[in-house]
Amino acid sequence: MNLKTGFFERRAGKQIFHDDVQAAENLAAELLSTIPKVTSRPIVFVCIGTDRSTGDSLGPLVGTLLEEKELKSFYVYGTLDKPIHAVNLAEKIAEINTRHVHPYIVGIDACLGRIKNVGNIQVGNGPVKPGAGVNKDLPAVGDIHITGIVNVSGFMEFFVLQNTRLNLVMKMAKTIANGIYEASLLYPKLSWNDLKWLDEEKTN
Repeated sequence: MNLKTGFFERRAGKQIFHDDVQAAENLAAELLSTIPKVTSRPIVFVCIGTDRSTGDSLGPLVGTLLEEKELKSFYVYGTLDKPIHAVNLAEKIAEINTRHVHPYIVGIDACLGRIKNVGNIQVGNGPVKPGAGVNKDLPAVGDIHITGIVNVSGFMEFFVLQNTRLNLVMKMAKTIANGIYEASLLYPKLSWNDLKWLDEEKTN
């Protein structure tokens, strides 16, 4: 779980309520407008969290749902079966950087925020900072981030995460996964020949 009180608002990007009729479509559109359209960098989604805490299970739930969809354009790490959490985060990020050349990383994590924002999903620039909400010093993750406010911040955050409703977290996870899946279907995955041609066009 990332983001202390107010951090979400200060770095505000596009906010989407998970229950909106077009939430998945809006998330897909926001993602496609944010991730690079012409790049040789692999697009990697890193879903952070643990199934040992209801509120903090948003990331691995998203990862599991995406794994079931078998994405063609994107790579996904962090599932309920193989979670990425405080204990193994640095190791997993190093592994991802070994497997992929200069990956473009989208960090996905749960966060706490104001009561009026609970249920909101945000796509924003810059990394997520896992553990910030419960005072853990962990590496920042991502070129951009997707975060979901699962509960209210300000007091006994660890206890609040443990007592977050799974129903809300599951609904948010489905919306995020569906949005990423829709984006993957529309993402213009170019070949090395396409990129070479584009470079030649720029120099002519």
